[in-house]
Amino acid sequence: MLKANGSMQDFVNAFIKKYQLQTDAKTRYIDVASEIGELGKEILVSTDYGKMDLDVNAQMADEMGDCLFSILALCCELDIDAQEALAKALAKYEKRFAKKGDIGSAL
Repeated sequence: MLKANGSMQDFVNAFIKKYQLQTDAKTRYIDVASEIGELGKEILVSTDYGKMDLDVNAQMADEMGDCLFSILALCCELDIDAQEALAKALAKYEKRFAKKGDIGSAL
């Protein structure tokens, strides 16, 4: 197992290099969409398509891990610092919340 001595993105980048999993950004993006879909399906199935309350389970945690890996791998491929991108997004959301009481982009 790899040991991370930095950010989650550094950990993912080291894993990709160790196992030679490099690919292009288009493929990484498709993987992100696929993994988000798998998480969504797990949530739908576990709630009987919204008929029951959500009870987070181990499968959801596994799917969330897959989503995180895919997003961070895409950041690596695009040479985007994930932590910096998140910090900018949170700052943007704070401004929106202060201005209008929610973080949505709609006016």
